[in-house]
Amino acid sequence: MTREISLNDLMEVHENNERILVDVRSPGEFEEGSIPGSINIPVFDNEERAEIGTIYKQVGSEAAKERGLEIFSAKLPEFVKAFKELERPVSVFCWRGGMRSKTAATTTELMGVDVNRLTGGIRTYRQWVVQCLESFDFTPELLVLNGYTGSGKTLILNQLKEEGYPIIDLEKMAGHRGSIFGQIGLEPSNQKKFDSLLITELRKLKNSPYILIEGESRRIGRVHMPDFLHEKKENAPQLFLDLPAEERVKNILKDYQPDQTPDQFMEAFEKIERRIHTPISREIRALLTNRDYEEAVKLLLIYYYDPRYEHSISSQDGSHTFIQAESMEEAYEKVKAAADSFRLSASRQH
Repeated sequence: MTREISLNDLMEVHENNERILVDVRSPGEFEEGSIPGSINIPVFDNEERAEIGTIYKQVGSEAAKERGLEIFSAKLPEFVKAFKELERPVSVFCWRGGMRSKTAATTTELMGVDVNRLTGGIRTYRQWVVQCLESFDFTPELLVLNGYTGSGKTLILNQLKEEGYPIIDLEKMAGHRGSIFGQIGLEPSNQKKFDSLLITELRKLKNSPYILIEGESRRIGRVHMPDFLHEKKENAPQLFLDLPAEERVKNILKDYQPDQTPDQFMEAFEKIERRIHTPISREIRALLTNRDYEEAVKLLLIYYYDPRYEHSISSQDGSHTFIQAESMEEAYEKVKAAADSFRLSASRQH
């Protein structure tokens, strides 16, 4: 009989990199959210899963099982080969810890793979994530990096992360840059995926005296951050980065690359068009139509983003430190120095 593993044991061996986690659900289910760090070796692809589901509803469970067996049997050699190529002990899971993970574990174990399966499937994991976020004891201090749109905040945080600074990139987890144009070129996360990624990072950094994050609103694209994190962010020390407008325009054009997705850029603009003074909005529309993105972005900053940002920072409760820089290189060095100073203070208090 295939060995089973509890969720607590699974998380421990996964964090210690002792076993590879394999999600055997369909690629579509995997994309909607899985256990971070897992890989997808599906028993059925999206179309096969849909077909079996239709048979289950219209004919019955026995007919669905027979069709599922027929489909899986044809791909069994390739399926087992994919597991063997991992060359590591494996833990498999599906939605409820039912037929798919049981079939996957049984067949691969018969072929010599060191495998067990998660009791209760990913549904158990999802329940655990929700409970963790509701009761998480978040002790690190936060240092929040704010800045006008286009200030390169995410780029700076990623550079600091490469140097070993404790960073949580909320925008990356959300698959969204946090503005009306923020989804362009990205794949937005749903709440399940965001929560899973967030709790994974929070657990990794739970013993750090401090964490650097970007100043996001409660809602980021399709997802929202948990109350405890948002409240702590609002009351944390705030860094405000101020770069010249021309530097910010360069950053935005490099990040968003509107010439690659002109239709999406225009669609996003149409959502805010009425909030901008009519003569200016007409000028921006004309510039976007003519693909003069540099001038269009400059006007968007002056007449839409900067005024809104100035209003939002006035509501911040934490202590404020303003950082002025003429270039991204200068901005990075100044933010890094502020982080080093904050680290010493947080370490003494931790």
